[in-house]
Amino acid sequence: MSDITNDQALSRMSELVPILKRAAEAYYAHDEEIMSNYEYDRLYDELAALEKETGITLAGSPTVSVGYEAVDDLPKERHEQPMLSLDKTKSREELRDWLGAQKGLLSWKLDGLTVVLTYRGGTLEKAVTRGNGEIGEVVTGNARVFDNIPLRIPFTGELVLRGEAIIRYSDFEKVNAALPETETVYKNPRNLCSGSVRQLNNAVTAQRHVRFYAFSLVSAEGAVFENSREKQFLFLKEQGFDVVEYHPVTADTILERIGYFENKIAGYDIPSDGLVLLLDDIAYGESLGRTAKFPRNAIAFKWADDTRETVLREIEWSASRTGLINPVAVFDPVELEGTTVQRASVHNVSIVKALKLGIGDRLTVYKANMIIPQIAENLTGSGTLEIPDRCPVCGGEAVIRDENGVQTLYCTNPDCAAKRIKSFTLFVSRNAMNIDGLSEMTLEKFISEGFIHEFPDIYHLDAYKDKICALDGFGEKSYENLIRAVDASRHTTLRRVLTALGIPGFGSAGARLLCMYFGDDAEKMIAADQDTLAGIDGIGPVLAENFVRYFAEEKNRKIFAALMQEVTCEADQSTAVPAAGEGASAIAGKTFVITGSLNHYENRDALKAEIEANGGKVAGSVSKKTDYLINNDSTSQSSKNLKAREVGTKIITEEEYIALLRG
Repeated sequence: MSDITNDQALSRMSELVPILKRAAEAYYAHDEEIMSNYEYDRLYDELAALEKETGITLAGSPTVSVGYEAVDDLPKERHEQPMLSLDKTKSREELRDWLGAQKGLLSWKLDGLTVVLTYRGGTLEKAVTRGNGEIGEVVTGNARVFDNIPLRIPFTGELVLRGEAIIRYSDFEKVNAALPETETVYKNPRNLCSGSVRQLNNAVTAQRHVRFYAFSLVSAEGAVFENSREKQFLFLKEQGFDVVEYHPVTADTILERIGYFENKIAGYDIPSDGLVLLLDDIAYGESLGRTAKFPRNAIAFKWADDTRETVLREIEWSASRTGLINPVAVFDPVELEGTTVQRASVHNVSIVKALKLGIGDRLTVYKANMIIPQIAENLTGSGTLEIPDRCPVCGGEAVIRDENGVQTLYCTNPDCAAKRIKSFTLFVSRNAMNIDGLSEMTLEKFISEGFIHEFPDIYHLDAYKDKICALDGFGEKSYENLIRAVDASRHTTLRRVLTALGIPGFGSAGARLLCMYFGDDAEKMIAADQDTLAGIDGIGPVLAENFVRYFAEEKNRKIFAALMQEVTCEADQSTAVPAAGEGASAIAGKTFVITGSLNHYENRDALKAEIEANGGKVAGSVSKKTDYLINNDSTSQSSKNLKAREVGTKIITEEEYIALLRG
């Protein structure tokens, strides 16, 4: 028995159980984090030690209840075999000793949502989430649109397997980048995956690029595996499943293989929070039985957190496109997992308060899963940090909102530059100002740092050279490349500038029509009334109203005037009106639609630009007004080909188009 009494131990256990239950409910049922994984593991381990010491387990303890109850939105189903958690260790030597003289399979422990698949007659029949380990949610329709699940397999007996549904980091970033400005970005791939797998509309699931990696074969009717888990993995691969990466190990080789995974994790695109060691000998593993929560034939290995002590120097409040203002801790630099770290996200106001942060506090920091810097503990706990009441980007009022028990800080100004990230992304895009190096993530960072407020500010980033070079992911070379791209965009066309403004309804095609009509004269264009604009072929009353309304706002006129001072608009062949009669292009006045892959042009935009430069038009869909559909696969049964045949539009290949252009 330790120094504390049994009553003290019970009192502490009574505190820990509801804290851990709330954290588990937020994580599993609402896809939210109210404490870090580090803090959860620390409290969980403390509770488990107290239970072992006292021999008492309180009702509802997370050490005996697995996961959290399934939500009510989807049908529920009881698993034929309960799905248990794994016991865990952070010691490499303990992992080696646990293996002993046996052969094992060492694999990634993936961080997503566990799903059980059932196949009958070679067809996917059912998919059920882990749920609370006893009862899960039926997500069969969603599983059918996962990127890599085979809908039919060669094996025709009943097959039941388990695996992890995940969303790769690269896909996670793309989903966040594509979100409308009004939506909150997802915190991590695991939260996004959980919500995607449990969607009521599998069209949404299909857009999220969920992938499935098998990690356990539960049963395969009539199949023989010679008492080997590895042969089960090989069998699953033969059926077309992606299997979690694994390596056979013995006590002599396991430490080297752990090192292999350790070296790989920093660049691994699939979320992982450790490793799993599984006994290869099926009969021996099953003979070991199980505890109330853990099977004894496998164990999880979690990376030992490399913690360092440091001092909190600042909290940066970083505004995002949704209005959410995120706190980021800045502390004295420390070495973690081979890199220098001095910043860590604190996620929200609730965690700021829970950590009792104050400037000058002594902190311990670590890298979650050896990748993401996090605060482990506040050794001082002064609690003196003031939550700002103003947005750091626009100065607008900032308020604390409470959603599902999690407090977050929001900017209330609808015109905040941070909320207009999509408009800045359009401004630098290829069809607009074409500024390479200003990704949406970089723009968001620059706006948050106060480098950019309006479009013309992009042309004065050189004023922030030192600060930009000091940002994570930037350096002298990155800065120089960026400035070169910005300067290159100064030589442009009026069509590109108009496209970049993001006037509602006006893309590159609409901007071209205006430039052609007004001869690239911006002053005449802005001075034109709505009736004149509406009379331009291809513009119409709606776009005309949008254009007039945009330039009716003094702020927009000032931004446009300032922008025109930064750029030089050069002659644009695509907006030049082709001369009639002799010398006119053979495609002048013709309307084209482009579809399918191309062989002679870099992309469709390049072909479109050539057509427009020669007086032709490019439409998005086939109609009676379409003269030519360019498609190298002229015999295909695509919807555009079928429509072209229906309305009498001629289908031509690239080669035929080139011949037509040359006359």
